[in-house]
Amino acid sequence: MADTATSSRADASTHPDGERITGAQALIRSLEMEGVEIMFGYPGGCILPAYDPLLDSSIRHVLVRHEQGAGHAAEGYAHVSGKPGVAMVTSGPAATNLVTPLMDAYMDSIPMVAITGQVPTAAIGSDAFQECDTVGITRSCTKHNELVMSADEIPMAVRQAFHIATTGRPGPTLIDVPKDALTNEMDWHWPSDEDVLASLPGYRPNIKGHPKMIKQAAAMILESERPIIYAGGGILKARAAEALRELAELVDAHVVTTLMARGAFPDDHPLCLGMPGMHGNATAITSMQQSDLLVALGSRFDDRITGKVDGFAPEAKIIHVDIDPAEQGKVRRPDVPIVGDANYVIVEIVREIKELLAAGTVQADTSAWKSRISGWREQFPMTYVMSEPGAALKPQYCIEQLNAHAPEGTIVTSGVGQHQMFTSQYWKFNDPYTWVNSGGLGTMGFSIPAAIGAKAAMPDRTVWAIDGDGCFQMTATEMITATLEKLPIKVALLNNSFLGMVRQWQEMFYDERYSSVFLDSAKVPDFVMMAESMGCVGILVESPEEVGPAIEKANSINDRPVVVEFRTDATEGVFPMVPAGASNTDLILHASQRDEADRLKPAPEPVDTKLKDGH
Repeated sequence: MADTATSSRADASTHPDGERITGAQALIRSLEMEGVEIMFGYPGGCILPAYDPLLDSSIRHVLVRHEQGAGHAAEGYAHVSGKPGVAMVTSGPAATNLVTPLMDAYMDSIPMVAITGQVPTAAIGSDAFQECDTVGITRSCTKHNELVMSADEIPMAVRQAFHIATTGRPGPTLIDVPKDALTNEMDWHWPSDEDVLASLPGYRPNIKGHPKMIKQAAAMILESERPIIYAGGGILKARAAEALRELAELVDAHVVTTLMARGAFPDDHPLCLGMPGMHGNATAITSMQQSDLLVALGSRFDDRITGKVDGFAPEAKIIHVDIDPAEQGKVRRPDVPIVGDANYVIVEIVREIKELLAAGTVQADTSAWKSRISGWREQFPMTYVMSEPGAALKPQYCIEQLNAHAPEGTIVTSGVGQHQMFTSQYWKFNDPYTWVNSGGLGTMGFSIPAAIGAKAAMPDRTVWAIDGDGCFQMTATEMITATLEKLPIKVALLNNSFLGMVRQWQEMFYDERYSSVFLDSAKVPDFVMMAESMGCVGILVESPEEVGPAIEKANSINDRPVVVEFRTDATEGVFPMVPAGASNTDLILHASQRDEADRLKPAPEPVDTKLKDGH
């Protein structure tokens, strides 16, 4: 179970109103008042005034090697702690380097507050050195952003940013602060909760859900003969894992957990079917496809889940619980739309179901459905073929061994590509907040800085970053950050010398015309030497018998980061797979299972062979 997020906000009485301080001091003090304990950043000209009071602050600053790293580290921190991650960088290129993590956080609903420097107010619009329209650039990738024009506005801007980032559907916010707003003085004041709410009259997230819709949902669940609970990342954002489990066990319904929800429902629970979607397992995909009711909780009907929308779960009625009203009907029209916090709504649905059962309502018979699901699980497990002696390692085997040797409570981050899918498929996630990845945006290079943020949030936990050689080379310099900041993460580098997922698509859909996907097989770079040059321990693994001992050695090293390079099979593909734009019924299984694929097709409708009119 993840550590529960706790508030460590300073008491407003510590800093009485009226003290004369600079905007920079007000900014850092405001962050302290919001309970910020750590921030990730990179100084520069326009934000420099804010770095001076940091020397006297209780806030720990982690100096990254690239501003993108600051953003992803803030995301990793937020993922596992539940608290908003904070990143602070300067103006111009520093702000634009933060755009990718902002968009990543926006897509995956990660609470994050970004602070960017800006040229002095008198220079705005003059194309001054390192000026850019940060608010304009980030408008579409933040939940809220603001250009602060005076020192006096800073405390309220900070309070609004944290309030908006952490309430309703979480997301990133940004405060753009001109240099003179930091250097000018102001009379310190700390806005009250009432002041913040009054300043945002149009922002009132709905938490409770509509009682009538909740009653309809409860009744519909009990009437369903083929129900599937479709749990998304919103379950984790709402701290609703326990409520989800109670619902599933109450009605004995199977649960699929999306890529963003892995760990929200334990993989070792008999009702857990694992991950659906483009690279989900056959049972999860097929059970959704053939269900008569999808109970969508904190999920958004992403295209990677639905496949071709017109062919997705054609017989299923939809209950859709989401705190964001914009998600209702965006992809699939729900029969019962419920706008509200997932935890609150699930608890209410459970209460209604219990009342219905107590009043004599009989739940529909789901035994035939459970039997079909059991058959699919038995016939179509996740599978791969072990490598021959002397051949390259199978990535699935490496993931299984990493999982088998993982200490209790290990947190796993991943980059994007084949290694991400293999990790979600072959790692058993039994606890929430132990899986950190880039889902909606699919950001290569996410893993290492996110692992740094996760380790900063949970220093007593083991944190493994599972990366590919393509992803690793995008943000590998953040290993220097990990070394110097004494955040000893561990990296499992699955090196197949290719951009593996792109290669797989070119093999399957472009007649094996491999264009610009070969990275190199001549040890360029030498990842072990590269790791050691950054203060890490580097370990090379080339044969199956070396895998377990190398992982055990890595787990035993806790005074510096570790990079374990696994030389993996470049030809290995991720299966099952639903091709882009295809229906989930067009699922491609592993080669060893394809002769049995028809067993996953819906049973044909019975044909009445009697002649009409008795003839």
